[in-house]
Amino acid sequence: MDLPGYYEFCCRVKIIAGHNALERIPGALVQLNAVRPMIITDKGVSGAGLINIVADAIKDGVTIGAIADDVPPDSDLRVVNRLARIYQEEGCDSLIAIGGGSVMDTAKGINIIVSEKADDLMKFSGGHILMRSLKPLIAVPTTAGTGSEVTMVAVIKDHERHQKMLFVSHFLFPDVSIVDSRMTLSLPPAITAATGMDALSHAVEAYTCLAKNPLSDAHALAAIKLISENLVNVVKNPGDRNGRLAMANAATLAGIAFSNSMVGMVHTLGHSAGSVCGVPHGVAMAILLPYGLEYNRHKNGHLTAELLLPLAGSEEYTGTLKEQRVDKVIAHIRQMNQELYDATGGRHARFFNEVLDRDGKQMVPREKLPDIAKTALGDGSIFYNPEDLDYDDFLMVLKAAWQA
Repeated sequence: MDLPGYYEFCCRVKIIAGHNALERIPGALVQLNAVRPMIITDKGVSGAGLINIVADAIKDGVTIGAIADDVPPDSDLRVVNRLARIYQEEGCDSLIAIGGGSVMDTAKGINIIVSEKADDLMKFSGGHILMRSLKPLIAVPTTAGTGSEVTMVAVIKDHERHQKMLFVSHFLFPDVSIVDSRMTLSLPPAITAATGMDALSHAVEAYTCLAKNPLSDAHALAAIKLISENLVNVVKNPGDRNGRLAMANAATLAGIAFSNSMVGMVHTLGHSAGSVCGVPHGVAMAILLPYGLEYNRHKNGHLTAELLLPLAGSEEYTGTLKEQRVDKVIAHIRQMNQELYDATGGRHARFFNEVLDRDGKQMVPREKLPDIAKTALGDGSIFYNPEDLDYDDFLMVLKAAWQA
């Protein structure tokens, strides 16, 4: 075990997980001295009827102050500002975020504005600018991917600058995370696949990055094992409630690992692909993860090799020569992507040239790769990558990930 000379670990989030965890929300709000929450979500979640499930579960103990269901796929600075005004106008005193990473990030951004009575969210971008507690925030994830329900990070897109701005603070941790299997049952197979690979990338990079530590390692390894055992099966069998709950717990574990060790090049390029081309983050993570491991293997291949045990099990781990384990790990992840591609009828992208929008148009034209590489140079998450990267390195990785 690599034991760092110094590390910090913190998870202030109370996690309530189970098949009927939503019913605990009223009690959680009482403990937070909150009585009038604003629900933040998106059209996909509300259209799937998930808001009705939550509302029914909390109807006897909570007065909902407002519901906003127009959060975009990429958290948007303008939306954050507008929803913060609604929060204030409706006299809300807390937030319930129901959705995936964009919804969570949007709620965190709103919380900064209403708690700090701020007129410019960007004054708080960067690391640890916030100096006090925010309003109560309960996170209800509907995807098993980003782990934002347990992280101290928010990523919010500034469309005028064409950049995703990073906010990092211990005060951004939600107060409570409600992990309920009912919230992911309606998730389409392709989104289940992408968000599951997003969680895997969090866990893998957390275990292999510069800021790894024993406590984050434990969470990362547990997440990797759960994902390897359940993701492909859940994509093939969407109604498997136990599998859904396992994946939701895996995403939470991966989120805790990520928040306490940070990540590296894979997430850096993922942020940039999202900023430049609008690629969903989980899709980018699935594509980039094996290439990131290949790029970094000369620095941390011994750590990557250790992941063969949770990924493939003890028999394959012990039956593989030590020097061959890193190759087996990368091959296993590529095989997962292939199985997900097959299970979704080709909707799960393995390479950037396979990422299509709703009209079937290619989202990442090859000529956009230099723009993605340039954008990546300004992303702070690269700090924790084991190997330094410059523009040429980013572009090399992107070209490799564009087409087999």
